[in-house]
Amino acid sequence: MSRILVTGAAGFIGRAVCRELVEHGHTVLGRTRGPAKPIAGAELDQIGDIGPQTDWSAHLDRIEIVVHLANRAYRRTEPRAGEDEPEAAATLARASAACGVRRFVYISSVRAMGNATIPGAPFRSTDVPFPRDAYGHGKLAIERALEVVARETGLELVILRPPLVYGPGVGANFRVLLRLTAYGLPLPFGGVENRRSLIFLHNLADLAAQACVHPAAAGRVLLARDAFDLSTPELIRVLAAELGQPARLFSVPREVFAVLQGVPLLGPPISRFTLSLQVDDGETRAALGWRPLISPEIGLASTARAFRGGL
Repeated sequence: MSRILVTGAAGFIGRAVCRELVEHGHTVLGRTRGPAKPIAGAELDQIGDIGPQTDWSAHLDRIEIVVHLANRAYRRTEPRAGEDEPEAAATLARASAACGVRRFVYISSVRAMGNATIPGAPFRSTDVPFPRDAYGHGKLAIERALEVVARETGLELVILRPPLVYGPGVGANFRVLLRLTAYGLPLPFGGVENRRSLIFLHNLADLAAQACVHPAAAGRVLLARDAFDLSTPELIRVLAAELGQPARLFSVPREVFAVLQGVPLLGPPISRFTLSLQVDDGETRAALGWRPLISPEIGLASTARAFRGGL
């Protein structure tokens, strides 16, 4: 069993990863910017803001593995937001190597590779990344900065690029979709023929735990998804059934979505509901012997139930 430091431990993914590592028997030290609810079995401590000048020396004593999840919160209106995150991650990686940490796991995003795929042509880990938005560019920049440190120090680097992560407590666009479906509102996605890779929170946490210790994970970029992909209409139908509502879907011409995709603020969520974004995680499964433990049906049901309970 290992001593593992998890940054961003208070977040949606961070808390799940901490709980999973504790269940695997590891000693888990979570680091948060501010006060956070306790996580059973994990030691939480506040570190404040994380930047290029952060002093990690007091947090890396006898740490063997670091899982990096922390991202500085910023507003979309800040043009230079997140510019120092690559160097902040590199600072942590250099400090980790200097303190004897052997493996550094960074949970990035598939958006470091791009925002959409052609149906039936999923992203593979060997594809050249081509991010299309600031978020994706930022994730890729952090990956590149960590790769430099790994080459210089011999630190084992593992990069996870998950697609959209869902589960109880999910936020952002997925929560908006849950809310619209729960209210029984008509949704214009009936004619959408896309395919989306998703990953249930527990499945991602399980993979992260394996990435921390599996010998074959070192030096790899790992893609992951649930057992199968869904279209947006299929996703809405599953959620509606669990929320006790009919799936009120209707169709609009593709040209309408094409126009809406160019509208600021509205364009990104429309694109995520209408375009395809798939990943091929065959290499991850073969190298690590990993399979998602929870099916999409069960994962989506638990997500919908948790949302319904919070209404």
